[in-house]
Amino acid sequence: MHPIHLPGGAAQPESLRQWARSLRAFQFEVATRAAVAAALPLTVLVLTGHLDWTAYAAFGAMTSLFGRNEPYRVRLRTVTVAGTLMLVIITVALVLAVIEAPLLVLTAGLVVVIVVGILVASTAGLFPATPIFFVFGYAVIAQLPTPGAEFWPRLLVAGASAAFAWLLTMSGWLLRRVAGRREPDLFKNLLHGALVRPRAIRDSRVWVSIAQNVVGALAAGALALAAGIGHPYWAVVSVVAVLPPPGAAHSTSRAIHRMIGTTLGVGLTALVLLPGPPVAVLILVIALGQFGAEILIGRHYGAALLFVTPLALTVVHLTSPAPVPALLVDRVLETVLGSVIALIIVLLVRARAKSKVEH
Repeated sequence: MHPIHLPGGAAQPESLRQWARSLRAFQFEVATRAAVAAALPLTVLVLTGHLDWTAYAAFGAMTSLFGRNEPYRVRLRTVTVAGTLMLVIITVALVLAVIEAPLLVLTAGLVVVIVVGILVASTAGLFPATPIFFVFGYAVIAQLPTPGAEFWPRLLVAGASAAFAWLLTMSGWLLRRVAGRREPDLFKNLLHGALVRPRAIRDSRVWVSIAQNVVGALAAGALALAAGIGHPYWAVVSVVAVLPPPGAAHSTSRAIHRMIGTTLGVGLTALVLLPGPPVAVLILVIALGQFGAEILIGRHYGAALLFVTPLALTVVHLTSPAPVPALLVDRVLETVLGSVIALIIVLLVRARAKSKVEH
């Protein structure tokens, strides 16, 4: 084994450098940020006795999921835009929860979130370019029972969590200047982020994507409600998660991966939740879920769902505890429902495109 000499005369084996390269390749830095951004605010909530505010901290922490590998001048823009939009959506959802808005108003709000989420993502060059996190945050928070007196404290939790995630996401700027000079292989290369597209609002592909998401989400939500399945928003989230961003190819594999990955993820979640573990274990599950999802999301969507599913279910369980078996069954049924609807839309779009080519 040949040693590698670093500045300052230190030596390290070849295996360590290979390990460092593997960390970079697997997005270790991004995944670590996401895990810490989720775990620390939740720990504070546990210590202060406000575990029922888990959702607000968790969705604020999702600010760290943006600006993955962008140069810091670009990341400053994308993370700020994403975090601000998430807080605006959380605020609107909180208002609707406080006034106990009727289903028609909640549905209108969902449509607005989808439209604004896709337009902002397309214009500001956000990645992921779908409104998945915005829709998920809105859908969960808008239906949580919220006393009027707790509006500001809950919003403050979301804001503090988002601010912490923002600082954490930008912290690599300093780390690279301190540690990166000695151990450059521990820090992944920064790529060029997407450029701002001020004319995205005029792009027909953006509006086609919006139409697909709105139709699919409304259909999935309506069917879930009609079937009497609990947590109907999961069907909506599944549609948004499967449909591609504007201009991307429509693939059937994504829907299939989601159904298989979610089903296996529910099995893992059952192993965690059914024994009734202490809160500390559940926070660890959320942190590991964030970490694993970020490691795998760019490599295999189905495998990433093995981590995303326990993460999502544990957040919901901590926020509004419900019988675990029913929670798990609802998740599987609604994921299949939403994925099938998205799959139908994908097939229709592909058939229409093929018809145009043939004619």
